[in-house]
Amino acid sequence: MTLLYLQFALYLALMLGIGYYSMVMTKNNKDFIIGGRSLGPFTTAISAGASDMSSWLLLGLPGAVFAGGLVEGVWISLGLIMGAYINWLVVAERLRRLSEKFDAVTLPTFLANRFGDDTGMLKIVSTMVILLFFTLYVASGLKGGTLLFAYTFNASENTALLITTFVVVSYTFLGGYMAVCWTDLVQGLLMLGALIFCTILGYNAISGSGIDIAAVNPKAFNFSTTWITGASLMAWGFGYFGQPHILARFIGIKSASDVPSARRIGITWMTICLLLSTAIGLIGIGYNEVHALAGVAGEGGNQERIFMALTSTLFNPLFSGFVLAAVLAAVMSTADSQLLVLTSSLTEDLPFFAGMTDRQKAWGSRFGVVGFALLALVIAYNDSGSILAMVGYAWGGFGAAFGPLMILSLCWRGTTKTGALAGMIAGAVSIYVIKNFISIEGEYFYELLPSFFVAFVTIVAVSLATEKPPEAVLEKFDDANEINEKKHEVVYQD
Repeated sequence: MTLLYLQFALYLALMLGIGYYSMVMTKNNKDFIIGGRSLGPFTTAISAGASDMSSWLLLGLPGAVFAGGLVEGVWISLGLIMGAYINWLVVAERLRRLSEKFDAVTLPTFLANRFGDDTGMLKIVSTMVILLFFTLYVASGLKGGTLLFAYTFNASENTALLITTFVVVSYTFLGGYMAVCWTDLVQGLLMLGALIFCTILGYNAISGSGIDIAAVNPKAFNFSTTWITGASLMAWGFGYFGQPHILARFIGIKSASDVPSARRIGITWMTICLLLSTAIGLIGIGYNEVHALAGVAGEGGNQERIFMALTSTLFNPLFSGFVLAAVLAAVMSTADSQLLVLTSSLTEDLPFFAGMTDRQKAWGSRFGVVGFALLALVIAYNDSGSILAMVGYAWGGFGAAFGPLMILSLCWRGTTKTGALAGMIAGAVSIYVIKNFISIEGEYFYELLPSFFVAFVTIVAVSLATEKPPEAVLEKFDDANEINEKKHEVVYQD
């Protein structure tokens, strides 16, 4: 146990060291929020992937496959890979160019400037959506960390929750965007390494045992399902277009010309991680039958512990602490990014902070990290749902409220301020209504599936009927898109 404590301490010291160095490099609030647009494609891609996958990759997904077989693993993973690829292809480069053209470092400011909104309504409504859903999202991350510390150190859940919150807040408070991206890079590589070695060791452990995974769990290899369930699972991919913590990476990448390289790196990392995570869920079925894993199955068990249980059993104590730290990495790599987006929306997009200096805003952002973390801690403490359920609700909320709006605001000149506002509200409200009042018996019906199209149709219909943005705004839009089109023409001719 002493060795385990030491390994965790070394890992956390590294994260805090990165946070301190980033604080020294951070000169103003824009540096704190987007790192001065200084990060290259490799760091951007891996940090975007790590902040996206969260504890769901190492806890939620293997647990879902362990309990219910490949249905969720195959269809959710397929939807996520397709959604992430299209997001990098359609949104990333356009958002990088247009956000610079419209002098925006946050999503609400981009939307306000893109549509020439002098009333402040787009900023206020989009900020409120971010504050609502991201606080829930951070809470899901804290629950993941709680699961880790309680399982690893036999701590009470309350103590584990406090430790997780302190760890995530500490380096985000210090270094902001650069600290988040650099630590996410380390954490993304750690997550990948842990998945690779856990899969190899787990497979070797059961390969000679004669265990038949399909006999233990007849649903293990069955991924056929109804079209409603299949479409709902794949609809997770729609969420990518509206996730502020991922869109922030597109805004903060060093150059729009770096996007293609980042896309290839990010999608490769993501595909490998999802395949391995799914495999671990299947391996866990077989291993648990041969060597019962404490705390996973049976009364009082939690299937979301399957990855941690396997690593504790399979790995030499010399390495198990670092592998379990990968779970903490998965938690921190998402929670830190979300806390950063929350506090940036607070200091950049709400009028209360408008008169402050950059230095004052930077410190306001730091203390905003603390405040939102404490609020998320309260939510996590009082919520008894699964990590996957909490992530699904927040992911769907952003996907519906911002997803169609980002696609149309970047690709369609005819999108209007009123259409944007109506679509954002329609997406957020439909998520709540469908989640709480509409279900289909015997089916998994993800609220993002219909809500995405409700928001999309609303934006188009209202935009066609309302006044277009000012001509000066449209000229900026045309200039940025003309650069993008010329670039692709040159590539095509070459």
